Amino acid sequence: MVKTVKAGKDVVTPNARWTRFHADFTQESGNGRFQHSNGTWDFNPDTKELSIVNTNGLDDPNAPFKVQLLDDSMVWERTEEGMDIKIILERSTELPETYGDKILGLWALESAKGEGKYFNEINQNHYIYFGWDRRFRLSSEKGRVMGVYNVHGHKPELELIPYGDQLERDFWRIEYGENSITLKLLNSEQEIERTFKRIRKLPE
Repeated sequence: MVKTVKAGKDVVTPNARWTRFHADFTQESGNGRFQHSNGTWDFNPDTKELSIVNTNGLDDPNAPFKVQLLDDSMVWERTEEGMDIKIILERSTELPETYGDKILGLWALESAKGEGKYFNEINQNHYIYFGWDRRFRLSSEKGRVMGVYNVHGHKPELELIPYGDQLERDFWRIEYGENSITLKLLNSEQEIERTFKRIRKLPE
């Protein structure tokens, strides 16, 4: 699991990034529960250099990584486009969760602050559902709204893109609680937030 990525002086660690190495020199990579890359790997024990090929990706124009092996972690270093790259990885037996993984499922509205596009009224039948296919649906005082959503790859921010032209897309910061999430509208002059609790079935 990738713990830290540094590009020069900047920390650019992607959310929940991992790579799995197999004994047959194949490898898989992904973020959270989503595997997006696969291919091969090769390690030269004399030079301590690691080469990774993603067969479903682009050719890597950079030199192999110089690797420092520790007990339960390792460090990869190389230069990319004139910038020093340092990646610290830790051994893990489980896949990490991304910000997007954590919001999957069904959430009932629990509280609302500020006037927004929807969820201005507290009602036991108001909910939002985030599907694995990056589609959402919600029920509020505006009725049923459907669309697609994106979760930022580096920070807990959510983009909602409703279908149709009646509602524009908007951006929310996600705060996670125990079986709850709070969405705070970004780029707004007033404070607008909606808190939801996880539920297991649609309200009747």
